[in-house]
Amino acid sequence: MAGQRRSVDMTQGSIPRLLLSFALPMLIGQIFQQLYSTVDSVVVGRFVGKEALAAVGSTGSVINSLIGFFTGLAMGAGVVISQFFGARDHKGVHDAVHTALLLTLVAAVVVTALGVSVTPVLLRLMDTPEDVLEGAILYLRIYFAGIGGLMFYNIGSGILRAVGDSRRPLYFLIFSASMNVALDLLFVIAFRMGVAGVAWATIISQFLSALLTLFVLSRSEESYRLIPRDLRIHGHILRRILAFGLPGGLQNSIVSFSNVFVQAYINAFQSSCMAGWASYNRLDAFAWLPMMCIGMANTTFVGQNVGAGNIRRAREGTRAAVLMDYAGTAVIVVGLMLFADGALGLFNSDAEVIAYGRRFILYLSPFYIPFCASQIYAGALRGAGDSLSPMLITLFSFVVFRQTYLFIGTKFIQDPLFVGLSYPAGWLLSSTIMYIVYHKGRWEKKEKITLRTA
Repeated sequence: MAGQRRSVDMTQGSIPRLLLSFALPMLIGQIFQQLYSTVDSVVVGRFVGKEALAAVGSTGSVINSLIGFFTGLAMGAGVVISQFFGARDHKGVHDAVHTALLLTLVAAVVVTALGVSVTPVLLRLMDTPEDVLEGAILYLRIYFAGIGGLMFYNIGSGILRAVGDSRRPLYFLIFSASMNVALDLLFVIAFRMGVAGVAWATIISQFLSALLTLFVLSRSEESYRLIPRDLRIHGHILRRILAFGLPGGLQNSIVSFSNVFVQAYINAFQSSCMAGWASYNRLDAFAWLPMMCIGMANTTFVGQNVGAGNIRRAREGTRAAVLMDYAGTAVIVVGLMLFADGALGLFNSDAEVIAYGRRFILYLSPFYIPFCASQIYAGALRGAGDSLSPMLITLFSFVVFRQTYLFIGTKFIQDPLFVGLSYPAGWLLSSTIMYIVYHKGRWEKKEKITLRTA
């Protein structure tokens, strides 16, 4: 059947080929997903002004702090589904899919209400300057009003990826990102809607991608087919999703919320620095993509092979993923450093904004390469069902250590670069600890996972 050819069995075949063929469509998809926020920044930065660029750029940590929790739950659902799929448990896949989708509906309602209500408070806690504050509040409130589209696309594409189908989520992203570009230009240039225009363009495009993903799930002939009347919470599966997803969700939420305070330190240097930091962050998001996508591919790979009881193959996949990640990230870092000014100029032509952005790129981007280890080993541990270790390591490195670094260090050094260097300091610590924990091998010595419970 056509549906059966869409999924990928990662328990057999060439490991590098499987990882690469799975990750490449996802990488292209992530590039298009990043175009949502990047095009928003380019359009407002070039056609509205640096204050609008700062307003849109300063909202990223707030958005991530509220949706990060759900992202962790979606990752937990993906691990459960991939393990059921690897074990050939078709009923388990079916029940897990419908539990995850209903959980998403509930989460979307909660996140929307929470996001709209707390936006002004969070932005003021971040000491957002007055010339940026109004635009930032407007952008965030519109964004959260339509965040359900993003959440349903993420869970739907996560379901498809858990069974090895990373191509159709890519096609949907290409379509919706293209729509976002067109709507950004229409709303901002033609209709002169400013910051509100890019927000509306984003949520409309995200809803289109969600609808396409849900349509594909409803038309599938495999066990992951969406059947609306079967939507219900299966208690034993919910417990597994929460066991795998809660640590990651709490990790994402707390880490992202800690970045709100990092943004607050940047905000102290006013709008030119904020705009330079925002421009750097948009480019930074692209540079991370190889490590993130190979890591996600390895999570599915490890999940399926642990489900099939093949620990040795899971380890071989992780080793291959590390080498691939180092190579891909190194190429991007070199390109980013060589063409920093041209890339930054896409967002805003102000010389001071570009100077700030260039400084962040030259000093921070080389540290992406060692950070690959943290991403790959964390993904492998989660794929094997150990979400607790990555959570604790990440919270210590990115929250406790980073905030301590900033709290103490900024009393002596008042420099935005010093604030920015809090990121690579945490990355190096995380990579070191994650490497040690993974190679201790406790995850592979656990009792064989029982996928089915009464």
